[in-house]
Amino acid sequence: MALQFVRMFTDGIRRVFTRTGGILFVGLLAIQLLVQVSINTAVVGFVPPEARGELGEALGLTLPVSGTVGAALLVVGIVLGSVYFVVLSRALARPLSQLSTFPAALYTRRMGRATLSTFVGGVAVAISVAIGLALFILPGVFFAACFLLFVFAVGVEDRGAVDALRRSWGLSRGNRLELAAVVILSGVAGALPGVVGAVLDLAGSPVLADLLSNTISTVLFVVLYGIVASAYLQIREGDAGGFDGSGMPRSTGNAVADR
Repeated sequence: MALQFVRMFTDGIRRVFTRTGGILFVGLLAIQLLVQVSINTAVVGFVPPEARGELGEALGLTLPVSGTVGAALLVVGIVLGSVYFVVLSRALARPLSQLSTFPAALYTRRMGRATLSTFVGGVAVAISVAIGLALFILPGVFFAACFLLFVFAVGVEDRGAVDALRRSWGLSRGNRLELAAVVILSGVAGALPGVVGAVLDLAGSPVLADLLSNTISTVLFVVLYGIVASAYLQIREGDAGGFDGSGMPRSTGNAVADR
């Protein structure tokens, strides 16, 4: 089924402006700040002592711990990020009528396997996209579009890493132009936090730069994945009748939520 572009955006945004969207925003913001602080702390901790004070002031958010502890916290943040992707896919792929709830099954069902699959597959996607971007950009956009639905194949359909990559590739077939447009728009929008952070850094406010840039990127990320969730549901449910006027899959919406 060809994606209905306008409906993909309107339904996706509606999914974000729910209790579920709010919880996902808070969770991602916490993870992003943890990663940011961990990176800053690790960098400061591993430089010579005489350079730490000035560098710490320039970097912004840091913790009063060693560089080793900062690096360990970074690993924790990366693992939490993989868990988050699984929860996000399950949460946003439910019918709109159920997004006012956040049941425990979203973050307890088969999380070990799903988290590992997300991490391994995510690394593979990142490498393929990076190589594609190095080859005159367009191949990178193509790979990003082909694997954009990967996390939903893992979280919602309980597939392993390789199977989920194949599933995303198959789901994207016939819809890659629309998905590529989402990838390009997300890239353009993703430049905004960097610009804001750079301006505030130049203004001598690195802590505010970290806080504001991470908050903006979190908002953009959650909105993006609300849109991607809508795309996933449209494609997956297309053969069974598509969406009704409320943005809910007609056939298996409850099945998605109850998995």
